[in-house]
Amino acid sequence: METEGTTEGASGLAHTAAMKLSEMSERTKQLGTAIQDPDRQRRIILVIVCIALLLDNMLYMVIVPIIPDYLADLQHEADYAIEHLRHTNSSNITKVTKGNFDLQIGVLFASKAILQLLINPLSGPFIDRVGYDIPLFIGLNIMFLSTMIFAFAENYWTLFLARSMQGLGSAFADTSGIAMIADKYTEERERSRALGIALAFISFGSLVAPPFGGVLYEFAGKRVPFLVLAAICLIDGILCLTVLKPFSNRTRENMPVGTPMYKLMIDPYIAVVAGALTTCNIPLAFLEPTIANWMEDTMHATQWEIGLTWLPAFFPHVLGVYLTVKLAEKYPHLQWFYGAIGMVFIGASSCTVPACKNFGQLMIPLCGICFGIALVDTALLPTLGFLVDVRHVSVYGSVYAIADISYCVAYSLGPVVAGQIVHDLGFVKLNLGMGLANVLYAPALLLLKNVSQMKPSYSERDNLLEDGPTGLYDTIKMEDRNRKRKGLSTAVDENGIETFAHRPYSEEESSGGEYA
Repeated sequence: METEGTTEGASGLAHTAAMKLSEMSERTKQLGTAIQDPDRQRRIILVIVCIALLLDNMLYMVIVPIIPDYLADLQHEADYAIEHLRHTNSSNITKVTKGNFDLQIGVLFASKAILQLLINPLSGPFIDRVGYDIPLFIGLNIMFLSTMIFAFAENYWTLFLARSMQGLGSAFADTSGIAMIADKYTEERERSRALGIALAFISFGSLVAPPFGGVLYEFAGKRVPFLVLAAICLIDGILCLTVLKPFSNRTRENMPVGTPMYKLMIDPYIAVVAGALTTCNIPLAFLEPTIANWMEDTMHATQWEIGLTWLPAFFPHVLGVYLTVKLAEKYPHLQWFYGAIGMVFIGASSCTVPACKNFGQLMIPLCGICFGIALVDTALLPTLGFLVDVRHVSVYGSVYAIADISYCVAYSLGPVVAGQIVHDLGFVKLNLGMGLANVLYAPALLLLKNVSQMKPSYSERDNLLEDGPTGLYDTIKMEDRNRKRKGLSTAVDENGIETFAHRPYSEEESSGGEYA
């Protein structure tokens, strides 16, 4: 009896385990089916890209309150060396060493943007060739390693290596992420909304990172902020690996070859957009390394005021993104106008920064700068995708690498050049020059006025089929297109037999869909 009871119990446990495994298998299948749904997959991809952009910008700014403590130790060592070398009667040693130390600080902060600037001309064509998912996964892995090195770095050159590696990872992750959004959201209204969400995450990461890093550094130590970011990066990489399956996806085999980057760079419309992106980001890039000292000298600002300088600007930035997306839905032909208004906002706000006398007054122009940047970015990033659609081949890696280069030009110059400009010309002239540059550049966006009226001459599918069919689907499409050229259209009679009927040419087909 006991043996029979034991057998029945084991049989019941086995049956229960089998049921559980069956349920888990069914749920896994349901999850896989849900992920394969195009709309849900687009949303998941948007989440993955937004997390990657958030991490990149948080890592970019989180070192601001953390590194000064480390640099203070370097300064102490430099002062000790100077004191020791004074006995050698070298009267100029103090000035040279201090200048070299300041240069090292500037190069450390700029190294990320400098390396990103150098890698982008290579990462853009690479993304066009292999697709968007593999470069995104590579970028996330490099960013994870960079964050871990930041956490355990103990000297200047290790920090320099971590900062430079972040630039390498950003050149792949940022560019491929934005390009993937443009590729998945082909309808202009949806694309503007998706890119607006991505820009909001970029802003949130940049503005929240300094207080996030400062608080964790104060109460938990130097490593904790970086370990938290590394954990989020690891989770995002796992999501990318499981959802996008970068090394098993072969959809790029039947996609067209993208337009070479040098041809995109000499496109006048793309050049105007790239110039606008660089010009509008110069005030933010040049104020970040200089405004803290100016606040201490002119308004005797406290450390918490300096730490919270840019945080209130997050809200007008999000407001600018929201307004531009909503306006673009109703008036999509005015994207150039929204960008021009944004540059005027940036110019006027930049000119009024030196007139501020206290922390409260300073918030107003800084919010105006971020509001204007939101208008420009949200209006012009979708315009780049549209320009590639109508004037080139709809592959977006290289064009958004150009956009990333535009940002990097501003942010690589800021930490190195801004301090010297303030030293030679003064803080007032720096702001007036940046403001004037934005106001004067705004009329150049008039060149984009008729962009919305353009029509594509050939789609990427047409370019693919010019090289001959590569599969059953393309063979059918090739035959169908040849019939259309001959004035024939396919029809199915009552017996289910395919027949051909003469069809008149449409005006668009006969003209080849040239630009309006």
